[in-house]
Amino acid sequence: MKSEKILAVQATKGRAATAVEVSFVDTHCHLDGEEFDLDRAEVMQRAREAGCKAIFLPAIDFPTSQRILTLSEQYPDRLYPMVGLHPEEVRADWREQLEKIKVLIHHPSSVSPLIAIGEVGLDFYWSREFEKEQLEAFEVQVQWSVETQLPLMIHCRKAQNEMVHIIKRYADRLPGGVFHCFTGNDKEAAELLQFDRFVLGVGGVLTFKKSHLPEVLPTSVPLDRLVLETDAPYMAPVPMRGQRNESSYIRHVITRLAEAYGVDELEICHHTNENVKKVFGIQV
Repeated sequence: MKSEKILAVQATKGRAATAVEVSFVDTHCHLDGEEFDLDRAEVMQRAREAGCKAIFLPAIDFPTSQRILTLSEQYPDRLYPMVGLHPEEVRADWREQLEKIKVLIHHPSSVSPLIAIGEVGLDFYWSREFEKEQLEAFEVQVQWSVETQLPLMIHCRKAQNEMVHIIKRYADRLPGGVFHCFTGNDKEAAELLQFDRFVLGVGGVLTFKKSHLPEVLPTSVPLDRLVLETDAPYMAPVPMRGQRNESSYIRHVITRLAEAYGVDELEICHHTNENVKKVFGIQV
């Protein structure tokens, strides 16, 4: 969609919403991490008070997949689990890891069923040592998404060409998913948005001083293609940058998105919640 068409349908910027009114989903939070071991319950309470109705938990390997399933069973209807092998965790034993994770997929919890395959993808930022293995592991997990019709939570860094090449082969059979932590330009956004059942995840980077996202997003990405995320404990938004991130901090992302798109915060929440419903089938 051309930028002028996107902007034409947007309302003028309105008021900020109160915490009572706001309702949103954190679609990407590593709440199982040791960074939260001392105050996980308090973090969840702050999230609830800020308006966060649900927190989606991506895994990075087999042990975290197990932890996330256990944690989600303790908080049904608040925490929603995924399982998967993160590209940075792909090593020589990746096949064994995937075999173990596959068992979890085929024996789902009746208390807290899986909502996605993730966090999966490609990451060549630091090294291409395991490039071949990453490509194979990602494609296997894309095939899982096709087989199970569970959406994908995709991590991609310095590998968009390779990632898009794989997704294209399965695009007509994939249920959709999220391109997590989008930080790209208008051309990269357009390339990802060609997959019409996928959305872009936006978090704290939007608020950074040098971020170009406040200019890129309103002219390149319609609000019906965005979801909110933290990637906690990482990537805390301004003014919390440098601290441990948590789900309640999404309020700062919502505020910045509302300013960028020229709408009020409730409209941001409405659109992103509808997108969560479309991709994951979860309504808040």
